[in-house]
Amino acid sequence: MAVHDDCKLKFLELKAKRTYRSIIFKIEEKQKQVVVEKLGDPSQSYEDFAASIPADECRYAVYDFDFVTVENCQKSRIFFIAWSPDTARVRSKMIYASSKDRFKRELDGIQVELQATDPTEMGLDVFKSRAN
Repeated sequence: MAVHDDCKLKFLELKAKRTYRSIIFKIEEKQKQVVVEKLGDPSQSYEDFAASIPADECRYAVYDFDFVTVENCQKSRIFFIAWSPDTARVRSKMIYASSKDRFKRELDGIQVELQATDPTEMGLDVFKSRAN
C-alpha cells in the first residue's frame, strides 16, 4: 500500500506548526494508496473531529490532543486512531488492518495509538486517560 506524499506533509505541518487539529486519512482501494481525506483546523473541537469520521467505514486519523496535567501544565499528545467499526465491510477492515503498521511508520511523531471499533473506544475520556 503506497502512502501519498501529502499524508506526510500534512502530518509534519500538524506536528511542527500546529496548522491542523486533526487529519483523517482513507485508503483509495483502486489506487492502492493512503490519501488525506479531511483536515481539521486548529479551532476544531474534539466533538467536531469525532463527527467527521464516517460511522460505518474504516479510516486512519491523527488528532492533536491538548490537555492540562495534574501539575497544571499545558501539554499536547499526537494520537493515531485506527478506526475499524464492526459495521464496515470485511475486505475494508482487512486492508486497513494489514496496512496500519506501515502507514504509521511513515508518520514520525505519533505518541499514542488507539484502535477503535465503536465511538466509545475513542471517546474524550479515553484520550484523557491515555494522554498522561
